Amino acid sequence: MTDPPGSSTGWPLVTVDVDGTLTTVHGWGVIAEALGKGSQFLRTQRRFYAKEIDEDEHLTDLLRVVEGADLTTVEAALSVTPRIRGIAEGVDAFHDRGTRVALLTHNPPYVCAWYCRTFGFDDFEGVSCQEVDQGVIQAPHVVRTDKPAGLRALASRYGTLPSRVLHIGDGWADAALFPLVGRGVALNSSLPDVERQADLALRLTDFREVVEAVASLRPRS
Repeated sequence: MTDPPGSSTGWPLVTVDVDGTLTTVHGWGVIAEALGKGSQFLRTQRRFYAKEIDEDEHLTDLLRVVEGADLTTVEAALSVTPRIRGIAEGVDAFHDRGTRVALLTHNPPYVCAWYCRTFGFDDFEGVSCQEVDQGVIQAPHVVRTDKPAGLRALASRYGTLPSRVLHIGDGWADAALFPLVGRGVALNSSLPDVERQADLALRLTDFREVVEAVASLRPRS
């Protein structure tokens, strides 16, 4: 396993979560408000953070918010979702150092694809449990969240090992990845236990600053 040609970071691949990591609010809250379903979003959020439901049930609730909605309406909500600054420029900065950058998230493919088109991410692994048919988002089916499987798939596609991947995220599912990757970075997490499990905890509002902050991190020996 080798780094990409010209890599100066020691990381062939950096993976990044979306909601709460790249966004400054939960992106599905913005989508729910746009569809007049804000109360539905708040209800499942409350239950999830009270640990009354698990990741799978929580994501199922979120995906049901957009069932029957036009994809253009959802993409319009994505376009106005508050985010940290400099995402595209930060991705470019990683590229300049020979590092590829992929999304590793519980979002469905239509959300991941929008982020890749908009900000230049190389790839993604999300949750493939909801299709879009003729521009209309269908009902979710058999929701199974599994970021470790997504990590393995991305590492395999880019010819590296999970231990040579740097992951950036803010949630419990990201913290579960930290022991599986070369280094784990908690970015703007609201969960103290996530920050404790990270190799580096950051409070930054610009993705370009994240690139600089992780520059000294190297994979565990």
